[in-house]
Amino acid sequence: MNNIKQGRISSQVMREVSNILLLEAKDDTLKHVTVTGCEVTNDLSWARVYYTYMGEESAEAVALNLKEAAPWIRTVLADRLGENLRHIPEIRFIVDESIEYGNKIEKLIDKIHEKDEL
Repeated sequence: MNNIKQGRISSQVMREVSNILLLEAKDDTLKHVTVTGCEVTNDLSWARVYYTYMGEESAEAVALNLKEAAPWIRTVLADRLGENLRHIPEIRFIVDESIEYGNKIEKLIDKIHEKDEL
């Protein structure tokens, strides 16, 4: 599969999964999940959906809820994308740690600037 088509499918899956979590999920924990990225394999067998969570639940609880909801999300995704895609990928949710890493780097830079001002 060419990269343009794979990228288009990835962005489409990301957009739909985000809408499903926000608008159709019955679990309030899932409504606070932000989808930050998606990668689909060449054969459309897997989709890695990257997410962040800003809420009161623990990271493990959110990961478990997403893992349990993945088959349902795939079914809803099949209803929405079924006429465009012959095969709907299985969804694997992965925590996106880039935002936390960016915040950590920003704090380190702020500490360096505070030391320079003294």
